[in-house]
Amino acid sequence: MCGIVGYVGERPAQQVVIEGLRRLEYRGYDSAGIAIVASDAGDDGAAFGENAVQKRAGKLANLEKALAATPLPPATTGIGHTRWATHGQPNDANAHPHLGERGRVALVHNGIIENFAELRDRLEADGHVLRSETDTEVAAHLLELEVEAGHDLTTAMQRVCRRLEGAFTLVAADARDGSRVVAARRNSPLVVGLGEGESFLGSDVAAFIEFTREALELGQDQVVTITRDGAEITTFDGTPAQGRRYHVDWDLSAAEKDGHDWFMRKEIFEQPRAVADSLLGRRGVDGRLQLDEMRLSDQELRDITKIIIIACGTSFYAGMVAKYAIEHWCRIPVEVELASEFRYRDPILDYSTLVVAISQSGETADTLQAIRHARTQRSKVLAICNTNGSTIPRESDAVIYTHAGPEIGVASTKGFLTQLVACYLLALYLAQVKGTRFGDEIDQVLGQLEAMPEQIEKVLALAPDVYALAREHVQSRSVLFLGRHAGYPVALEGALKLKELAYLHAEGFAAGELKHGPIALVEEGLPVLCVVPPRGRDQLHDKMLSGIQEVRARGARTLCLAEEGDEQVAPYADELIRLPRVPVLLQPLVAVVPLQLFACELATALGYDVDQPRNLAKSVTVE
Repeated sequence: MCGIVGYVGERPAQQVVIEGLRRLEYRGYDSAGIAIVASDAGDDGAAFGENAVQKRAGKLANLEKALAATPLPPATTGIGHTRWATHGQPNDANAHPHLGERGRVALVHNGIIENFAELRDRLEADGHVLRSETDTEVAAHLLELEVEAGHDLTTAMQRVCRRLEGAFTLVAADARDGSRVVAARRNSPLVVGLGEGESFLGSDVAAFIEFTREALELGQDQVVTITRDGAEITTFDGTPAQGRRYHVDWDLSAAEKDGHDWFMRKEIFEQPRAVADSLLGRRGVDGRLQLDEMRLSDQELRDITKIIIIACGTSFYAGMVAKYAIEHWCRIPVEVELASEFRYRDPILDYSTLVVAISQSGETADTLQAIRHARTQRSKVLAICNTNGSTIPRESDAVIYTHAGPEIGVASTKGFLTQLVACYLLALYLAQVKGTRFGDEIDQVLGQLEAMPEQIEKVLALAPDVYALAREHVQSRSVLFLGRHAGYPVALEGALKLKELAYLHAEGFAAGELKHGPIALVEEGLPVLCVVPPRGRDQLHDKMLSGIQEVRARGARTLCLAEEGDEQVAPYADELIRLPRVPVLLQPLVAVVPLQLFACELATALGYDVDQPRNLAKSVTVE
């Protein structure tokens, strides 16, 4: 997600920070900014507020142009940020750093502060004027109040963090104290770099690898103070703590990928964090589900009698899962349409139809034209999107942002999982508004969703076994995928990943359709990946076992994904990958992960470029 850089030392801070931000550009961003503690800053801290902060929307080049036109004063302490918008549009005002009321404290932030609205209301009631739409500025004001009250920046950070809810990395500097930069971490990345007579902070080691390879990893709920002499760590309550020191032996390219060979592999392993981020701030103070970006009123939602989901590629498969969830929890009929076909078939739309457009980039041309057609027919449009301020959310009546952060690999991974989370949240919210599920039922499912990051971690721990399985199939020229119910879209997504990355013939089928034609493809040794549904859901499990036996009897090699404790499938599986036990509707969140790992490793073994597959683009902006 956002890129963060902090520096205290003897070098020119502006140069160090800007170069650090440049090395973090791979993370994706929509604005950039820098704040320095000017060596001639007066006692009133005016230098920070007037000319030692510069920030601009757009690429880093825009910031560098502004710095060239209005140079910052000399300094050896500074902080910088590249922002991926969450709260507020990507513009100059919302770019980081943000300042406190008097401009004494500058702050950059990664993550989401869940209780920012409540804190903002209190600040504004006390006469504070906040100049942005961000949650970050609230923390800057609170931090400055603490230092104005006489606390040093480290103590101030500890006190403020105890008031914040959510996941965040905060990095701050005080205009009256150029000897330190102070940062805090809760469920959001931050690493310290230790040099000779200088110290660094970064979202990852790429920010400072040019200057030092000695790093310090922070634990959860810790505050770190960096000076020229090193780093001191405490917990949020002020108790001294220790970080884990290590030596970075990667080159810059590997450092950007957190030591992985591909951005896509890194993004697969980021999925627990991405899913957790997508769930942040979704409960109100009363415990009920809230969607802050939902601009449709409860009555407008109650008037909805039909939902049409439009999407392309991987997003289309997320929409197929959404159909199962919405119809089950809300009892509203749902159609799932390819956006490229939607407006050419004269769809039946009116004011009681909700069109849900799913797009990672928010710029997908087919989907954009489809929602424009829907709006001419008086339908309401809700976007599920990862990119704040992109065209599709702007032209929609409501939006649910997925908060996946930037996705560099062309083949979507964490984008898909966070779209699934957004779809589940939409289904639960509609059930809450329409009263088709009781509050305790909705709360139970939310709890199950909030447990999913840990379950995904369990699947990622199986990566070595999945990699070994993938390497066994470098000679395979065709692979089939089977699933039922919510596992059917997972099968389709698994096949798509193999097509995209390994350039193999791969097909996904609903297992019940085997005898209606696809079983003719089965031959001796053909690998068939089978997504086995959890037990206890009608007769899905038994029916899936029948399908597995059918293909195995014809010589297929069955590679089965089944939940822990399911021993019925073992006799029919040539290879068995165990998934955590989760509800049927939520199983796609864990079942798709081994398929991503399988495709990534097989493509790697075949010698292909995993991040940039041939003929593909990340965002399809033409019809």
